[in-house]
Amino acid sequence: MSKQLDTLTVNLSTAPYQRAFTTSVSPVVLFTGLDHFLRRDDGQNKVVGAILGVRSQSGTEVEIRNAMPLIYNKKEQSIDDEHYRSMYELHQRVNPEEVVLGWYTAGTALSPSATPLHASFADDTAPFQPIHLTIDTDALLKTDDMGVRAYVSSPVGFANKPGNCLFLAVPCEIKYLDAERSGLDMLASAKSTENRTASLISDMDHIEVAVKKLQEMLERISKYVDSVANGSVPPNNAIGRYIMDTVSVVPKIDTTVFEKMFNSHLQDLLMVVYLANMTRTQLSVAERLQLLAN
Repeated sequence: MSKQLDTLTVNLSTAPYQRAFTTSVSPVVLFTGLDHFLRRDDGQNKVVGAILGVRSQSGTEVEIRNAMPLIYNKKEQSIDDEHYRSMYELHQRVNPEEVVLGWYTAGTALSPSATPLHASFADDTAPFQPIHLTIDTDALLKTDDMGVRAYVSSPVGFANKPGNCLFLAVPCEIKYLDAERSGLDMLASAKSTENRTASLISDMDHIEVAVKKLQEMLERISKYVDSVANGSVPPNNAIGRYIMDTVSVVPKIDTTVFEKMFNSHLQDLLMVVYLANMTRTQLSVAERLQLLAN
């Protein structure tokens, strides 16, 4: 009997929409939700929007890449469906691979709620369950916690009603691409200034910052390896494998050859910067001459 039950369980869990999954949230979603909350109407304690992204073929990984602010009616607990459909259609023209994954709420002291709104998004995410993403603005702005939580609903009881469900937490983490790292670092640098602003730096300054960070990381790794070698720090197999994988990726290049390559790329970068400045100057002169001619 137990073998039959085990076989039945395996057969039921083969469908992708019935498997457990993890979610990763892009920083773009956080900025969109926070901007939507800051631009809310007076007396509105939270805002609502749709989250979009992609799912893996197995259904075990979900990437939330974008968010779409929506017009929310608090009294009727509904959204402007026409506005929602038109915005989603426009988004599909730019990112056809991204689909609706669920909805988000941004505000203070949030908790997952079994509103009819959750049931309305279920039609767009079927056969998968819609994901409810909560963005706690107080935690995001005042604490070290990002304040982002992800939930899915599970039916409770025998009556199939929108309110008869229990929200279960889903593993959720913030992931960003390498191209987004520079922008996030720039925004983070504004925390240490009085006016909370940060100015853009030049390409040469970017290289200097990158070299300094690389030097700090190498010094940290060297210090850790020396501490493990002399026995002052217990070894960690996971860290050791990660360091070994990282070192094995670095190509073996002679010091003189690397210095020559670096200087060559640096000269190319300086030439591009010089040509860009010259082009900018010529355009400015041409605009002024055209004004004088008119």
